[in-house]
Amino acid sequence: MKIVNYFKETYDELAHKVSWPSGKELQNSVVVVSIASLIIIIIVLLMDFIFNSGMSFLFPAV
Repeated sequence: MKIVNYFKETYDELAHKVSWPSGKELQNSVVVVSIASLIIIIIVLLMDFIFNSGMSFLFPAV
């Protein structure tokens, strides 16, 4: 009986108590996360390039 009560309370909370974002708010969040992800990707790629260049300079291929 506890599990049934748990699911009823969970549904009630999700359906009536949670404030879901509007479509516009969701779009804005997607844009912010996408731009932040691209910035992080660029930073990691630059760090990888710099590290790779440094290692190639310090330890040239034989």
